Amino acid sequence: QVQLVESGGGLVQPGGSLRLSCAASFTMNTAAWYRQAPGQYRELVARITDGPWYDYADSVKGRFTISRTSAKTTAYPQMDNLQSEDTGVYYCNVEDSQWTTYWGQGTQVTVSS
Repeated sequence: QVQLVESGGGLVQPGGSLRLSCAASFTMNTAAWYRQAPGQYRELVARITDGPWYDYADSVKGRFTISRTSAKTTAYPQMDNLQSEDTGVYYCNVEDSQWTTYWGQGTQVTVSS
């Protein structure tokens, strides 16, 4: 049975940090994080692929870092210097070895003083 569990969201003050986690019951070929702010489209924030190769949205470059375990079963975006515009629901999106993609349940990140 496929399982994908997100954790790590919460309330943080501007300039603070959070580390999200996305744990899968299978090996990830690609792991990505998207976020959706109220009234906005879901947008790609960070992605790690086999290589590994990294992609980041311009708005988070230099502040967010995505990594994964050597077993490729858990992915972590480390989010530093968070700002109010980073507020939203964060979703992990992973691809398995059969190129099937799965979405996590989402975790809320709120940046506010």
